Amino acid sequence: MSKRDPLSTPEIAVALADLPKWRVVNGKLHRDFKFKNFVQAFGFITQVAILAERMDHHPEWSNVYGQVSIDLVTHAAGNAISALDVELARQIDEITL
Repeated sequence: MSKRDPLSTPEIAVALADLPKWRVVNGKLHRDFKFKNFVQAFGFITQVAILAERMDHHPEWSNVYGQVSIDLVTHAAGNAISALDVELARQIDEITL
């Protein structure tokens, strides 16, 4: 099984047990982040961008001042959640520790 293959609903549930701040919204892994200001939010976005580029797996995101919203889904898996999304979510969480 490839990391880009879609995960089953039970597999996603197991993954979310280790990612308590993430949830499934519209078929995507989703998490909102809040920062004190735009500079901190932008610094976080930059760190995630470098990580995503290294993984060759890029999030869908939005930023308004100190808030960043991230959605993770694998387009090659038919816009489904894959192990690659779970791994990226874990690594993003490590940035925010």
